[in-house]
Amino acid sequence: MTAPSVLRVLIVDDEPLARDSVRLVLERIEHVEIVGECGDGESAVRAIRARDPDLVVLDVQMPGLDGFGVIERIGTADMPPVVFITAYDQHAVRAFGVHALDYVLKPFDDARLVDALDRVRARLAGERDGETARALTALLAERIPPPGAYAGYAQRIMVTADHDRIRFVRADAIAYLQADANYVVVHADGEHRVRITLAGLLKQLDPRRFVRIHRSTVVNLDYIRELQPWYSGDYVAILHDGTQLKVSRRYRRGLLRTTL
Repeated sequence: MTAPSVLRVLIVDDEPLARDSVRLVLERIEHVEIVGECGDGESAVRAIRARDPDLVVLDVQMPGLDGFGVIERIGTADMPPVVFITAYDQHAVRAFGVHALDYVLKPFDDARLVDALDRVRARLAGERDGETARALTALLAERIPPPGAYAGYAQRIMVTADHDRIRFVRADAIAYLQADANYVVVHADGEHRVRITLAGLLKQLDPRRFVRIHRSTVVNLDYIRELQPWYSGDYVAILHDGTQLKVSRRYRRGLLRTTL
């Protein structure tokens, strides 16, 4: 197999900020053409079939059809080479390395992604027929558990409801948290109060999803639609429902690094 003179790349990630980060890196690399961007697995399947990219930069964890589901839907024999974008920890990603599949851990830096693309080019130049298919088939057979399944973080939290009732709120349903004296207001299908400090509750939640953006606010990254610059180095995080949350300078860098 001969490596293509221009590497045609499809970007797949459900987080707009992550897609932006990948695109900005790829646009600076010679002989790379971005043939499309997808924000979910279903559209990724359609784009792969329609555009036949040389490489797919593929997020593993996506709602609905995840990265592994995309590969299964396309079929390992027809799936282009993949660079996985993943939040898996160092122990879990050993499977990618064992099968000679390239991966980039979130948060990643530019050099790590460039290095992964260089290795893909080299492998395409010397790859024998079927090597990619065999590697993907072996990886799917292992079916690594999703991030958070083994991490020990809370999957749901208890909140106070009317008439002193207790409700359970799923962690992935929480859009953001706000401190209020000795309580935390949980914004998830309405507002709920928990008698705990913000720092105490944050320790229970997966740090790959929940990030502090202000001394009194924690946001779920899955709910951020975009970031906009504000005054004096601050930012505003705009959620999918239009809610605007201030991102202070103190926490701005941590947010940007986490979303890359």
